[in-house]
Amino acid sequence: MHFARRIGVTAAAVLALAGAVPAAARAAGPPGDAPVVADGNGLPPGWRITGEGADRRLEWRAAADVPMGDARVEFRSGDRLLGVPAPQRDGRTFRLPLEKARTTVLTDLQVTAGGRRLDAADGPTARQGLRGPAPAAPPGALPAARIDPGRPGAYRTVSGEYALPPVRLPGFAAPVEMRAVVVAPKGIRGPRPLALFLHGRHATCYRGGEVTGDWPCPAGTKPIPSHRGYLRDQQLLASQGYVTVSIAANGINGQDWAAEDGGAQARSSLVRQHLARWADWAARPSTAPAAVRNAPTADLSRVLLVGHSRGGEGVNRAAMDSLYPPPAAQDGYRGRVRWHIRGTVLIGPTIFGQNPVADVPSVTVLPGCDGDVSDLQGEVYVDGTRGVSRGRALHSAVYVVGANHNFFNSEWTPGQAQAPADDDFWDDPDERDPVCSRGTRTRLTADQQHRAGATYIATAARLFVAGDDRARELLDGTGRRAPSADPARVLTHAVGAARGAGFLPDAGVSVTGARLCSAVDPDPRVACLSGDGQGQRQGVSPHFAQWETPRETGRRAVALTWSAPGSPARVRAERPLSLAGAPELALRVIVPPGTSGTRLDVAVGDARGKRAVLGRVRLDGLPGSGRTASYWAREVRVPLAAAVRAGLDLRRVATLELTPRSASGRAWLMDAWAWRPGTPAVREAALPRVDIGRLTVNEGDSGVRTYRVPVRVSGHGSGQVRVYVLDPATGEARDRLVTVRPGGRAIDVPVRVTGDRLFGYDVTHDVVVKAVHGVVVGAHRGGVTARNDDPMPRITVTPVADRVTEGQPLTWRVGLSEPAAVGIQVTFAVAPVTGGPELSTKDVDPAWLEENTGERPDPERPLSKVEFLVLWVDVPAGATSAEVSLPTVRDTVAEPAESVRFRMLGEDGEPQNAGPELTGTVLNAS
Repeated sequence: MHFARRIGVTAAAVLALAGAVPAAARAAGPPGDAPVVADGNGLPPGWRITGEGADRRLEWRAAADVPMGDARVEFRSGDRLLGVPAPQRDGRTFRLPLEKARTTVLTDLQVTAGGRRLDAADGPTARQGLRGPAPAAPPGALPAARIDPGRPGAYRTVSGEYALPPVRLPGFAAPVEMRAVVVAPKGIRGPRPLALFLHGRHATCYRGGEVTGDWPCPAGTKPIPSHRGYLRDQQLLASQGYVTVSIAANGINGQDWAAEDGGAQARSSLVRQHLARWADWAARPSTAPAAVRNAPTADLSRVLLVGHSRGGEGVNRAAMDSLYPPPAAQDGYRGRVRWHIRGTVLIGPTIFGQNPVADVPSVTVLPGCDGDVSDLQGEVYVDGTRGVSRGRALHSAVYVVGANHNFFNSEWTPGQAQAPADDDFWDDPDERDPVCSRGTRTRLTADQQHRAGATYIATAARLFVAGDDRARELLDGTGRRAPSADPARVLTHAVGAARGAGFLPDAGVSVTGARLCSAVDPDPRVACLSGDGQGQRQGVSPHFAQWETPRETGRRAVALTWSAPGSPARVRAERPLSLAGAPELALRVIVPPGTSGTRLDVAVGDARGKRAVLGRVRLDGLPGSGRTASYWAREVRVPLAAAVRAGLDLRRVATLELTPRSASGRAWLMDAWAWRPGTPAVREAALPRVDIGRLTVNEGDSGVRTYRVPVRVSGHGSGQVRVYVLDPATGEARDRLVTVRPGGRAIDVPVRVTGDRLFGYDVTHDVVVKAVHGVVVGAHRGGVTARNDDPMPRITVTPVADRVTEGQPLTWRVGLSEPAAVGIQVTFAVAPVTGGPELSTKDVDPAWLEENTGERPDPERPLSKVEFLVLWVDVPAGATSAEVSLPTVRDTVAEPAESVRFRMLGEDGEPQNAGPELTGTVLNAS
């Protein structure tokens, strides 16, 4: 039985994730050190193309196991997303169909996950970030909040589990389990609010020290009980009067690699399947499992959803689907909604669709030492709600310094888990990280981290479900701490709630004395964070996490750089806005990690030109290193009293000024808001919902046919989305702002498909959509795939020079039975000869050998013992043959004739038993 990885080689796996792979180990691919053009010329080490015909795949193989995690492994060409490859059973190989690469030119090939490089030890990786370690000076402790939600409540608790028949979900071949653990208050009457937990994407099965991502679990293995990893969080909430349930999702984890949305819709369906059962049991308690009957009745009008990692994206989608039903074909639950989601807690979440639900309050926990979703893309659950709806939902980001990804779940924590577990933050054995390595003053222990997580889950419950406004100051950037979370350093900022009008760089502002920068753009002159001109990135920011496109329109910040104090940066709103009635102006400002004492004077001016200085703010950067995403905005507030005293018309404020008072520095303004205290009641708006589908068609033999990307707009009202159409040849995106209404065809993307009788690859025309205002987006990605329907030409091999004297190249001609519309790449893997002596590593050019395999001639061994030794030939489009050679060297050793053999690889990447072969013999020169 094969297992994806053995926990005993975790160090090697961490090296693979860190990109710290030795050069010899990385050189595990086809020949050539230059970037590849899809029609020719070799791939970087570790890469190759496997298969044949329409089943050609771009493959990358890591030097060590890549642990199964929540961040999505992606193939990129520079800044362009090529696609999401499928993991193979060996735990280190990933394959992407060539048609999904969406480009004819593959340059600067990269493998990334959560913003970090997996395939290189050097170059501008997300892990490099800063030039060196930059821990911030120890701060003073924040004052304690008025309440401490992390303190246990008065109720004793009772726990149990239930297992129901599995369910089938669209797109998943195997049924998904319906298992859960229940923890509830004991001896209490009357309905109690329900908190549902959903774990993230983790290995599914284990035996001894080995884990796998299979589903169902093979015989002799056990499912990893990830759903039991939140028992302490459940016990805390249950002691405070909540019924809690944590559900299992191994069946999704084992199959979601093939889902275009990473499994978000499937996880939503699973959550709502459980909620529907709880609604049934609340109506008919006698039908409930014993674990549910032993708990108080659940009040389905007060539901909190808690999701970890991909579970966070899953519960966000469940909240969306509960308000705005998804298309039936995509969803595994079609019952009536009989519950009300009051809020969500998202722990280290993914957000591949960048589609948060603006009208459901949320708390997003960002672990400062996350080694899985290490770009902290979950910040988009806050930033991405601005301007989308007129609701008053609070969206909070909770940055936990020194927390990793895994330890919020005890079943993912070494020493606490039943199955093998590890620390997801990679430790370079040659260099300790000053912020996140175990034992540093900033790194939390597993128990400290879990206690902090439980405290802030309970804080969200207190605010969103119980309606206790005293909990808000722990979440909204006020700067208070919950003593139960000590010694964790926890920082927060927020948008929404009682905030009023604001200066948003995303929406119609002009800037002088600073730069209006783009969150995602490959042009360093435009990007908010870019290179320093010496091959190093300035750093990584959760606010600027990359999405599906190489650049985005309208996602911006204001970048300030100064070398002397006193020069103001002025932001002018497109039209005057009202700050009337607000006691303070709240700003979210990023300063570089490790810096301290950045001082900015804040001033506003009204439409008549009157100006007032509101006050001075001081900002300290987060502890950060080259391996952390620490360019994160701190919330600061200044009173508006000075503007009132100066007689400004706060109903028509036109400008915001930030004047540096530090000697030099950098800062980025994310936004500024009229801040008011309080947590208003949330009124969910009736919004339209957009879902993009995918259409697959045959190209045909002739003519041109026009197809349209399937789009479904449902719900009520109208709204705006930004539509990105990705060029299938270059990956470049064209975008436009579109107003959508249910039943309308405003998103109309025609795709022209030209038929022919020549073999070619499938061509995928992709469209991605993001909400701008008054709309929600479910399935954000779709398109039209034009499928090649012509057979692959037959491949033949003809010797050109297959019997040569040493020092001369062995050469063969690879022919096609007919020309193709695309270049055909044929791969031959070395194999043992069938008789007689075999060429050795000292019989071929040593530079060629090392360049193409990472191996050296010594110790001398047969070529068939060299791992991943292959010969490539590229037959250009329209041609019918090309030559391939093996360079040999002349030596002074007398030796008999030696042979070599290469077998053609098939569509599965394995040698074909009856396929063409390259065979040759080298004669002694003397």
